[in-house]
Amino acid sequence: MMTDEARAKLAAIPMLAGYTGPLERLGGLTNLVFRAGDLCLRIPGKGTEEYINRANEAVAAREAAKAGVSPEVLHVDPATGVMVTRYIAGAQTMSPEKFKTRPGSPARAGEAFRKLHGSGAVFPFRFELFAMIDDYLKVLSTKNVTLPAGYHDVVREAGGVRSALAAHPLPLAACHCDPLCENFLDTGERMWIVDWEYSGMNDPLWDLGDLSVEGKFNANQDEELMRAYFGGEARPAERGRVVIYKAMCDLLWTLWGLIQLANDNPVDDFRAYADGRFARCKALMETPEFSRHLAAVRMG
Repeated sequence: MMTDEARAKLAAIPMLAGYTGPLERLGGLTNLVFRAGDLCLRIPGKGTEEYINRANEAVAAREAAKAGVSPEVLHVDPATGVMVTRYIAGAQTMSPEKFKTRPGSPARAGEAFRKLHGSGAVFPFRFELFAMIDDYLKVLSTKNVTLPAGYHDVVREAGGVRSALAAHPLPLAACHCDPLCENFLDTGERMWIVDWEYSGMNDPLWDLGDLSVEGKFNANQDEELMRAYFGGEARPAERGRVVIYKAMCDLLWTLWGLIQLANDNPVDDFRAYADGRFARCKALMETPEFSRHLAAVRMG
C-alpha cells in the first residue's frame, strides 16, 4: 500500500513521472521516505501538518544544501510537503550505535554544524524553545492525553534556565533543531544532515546538546563533538549551554511525543518515549553539575 502511494506521488512529479525502477523504503519516524534510483522521495506523515510549516521547511532545505551540509533539493511542493532530493550514495544512516562505532563520526557531525551555523544562511522560522513548549501544551490541551507527573513543576524550574540563557544570548544561527541520529548520513569523510522540518534560527548550541542526547553520547563523544565544533577547548559558558540544552530538548520532545501519542502515530510507543525523556530531563536538572553549568552560563 505504501509503495502504491509512493508510485502515485512519483507519477505526479514531472522529473520522476517516467521512473519505473525499484522503490526502497528508507528510515523515517513520522514520514515515508523512499529511494528511487539516485533520488530520494519524502512523503509527510499523517497529522504532521498540525505542527510543521512545509513552506519554511522547503526554504531551510534549500539553504542547507547551499551551505553544503544537505543534499540538493530537486522538487518540493510547499502545500503538501512532498520533496525530492539527491540520494547520497555510500552513506550510512546514523544511529546511537553507529556514532559509537564509526571512528570520528562525532567530530564530523561537529564540523557539519560548524559549517551550517557559520554559513550565514537565514531560515524563515525562529525556533523559540519556551514559546514552542507553550504551543505544544496548547495543542495537548485539546487532546485526551495526560502529562507526566510533575511536568508543570519542571517547566516552572526551567524559568531559571530561561533567564540564565537570556543573560548572554548568542547570535542566532541557522540550526537544524531536531538532530536525531537518523537525520545524519555519514560517508566516512563527510557528515550530511537531512530533514529540516523543525529547523529555524536558534542558539547554535541547541544543536550540539540535542545531538548529544539523541546519540546517547558519553563524555568522550561530547568532547570530540565540541572540539571539532569550536576548533579546540570549549569555554565553561559554552559547555554549560550544551548541557542545559540537553535537559531542555528532553523537556520539549516529551510534549512532541505526547502529541504523537494523541495522534495515534503507530511507529513507536510514544507513552514510553515521552515518560523516558521526561525522567532523563528531571534527573539531569537535579544533579549538582547542572547547577554549576547554569552558573557558568549566567556568568557568560
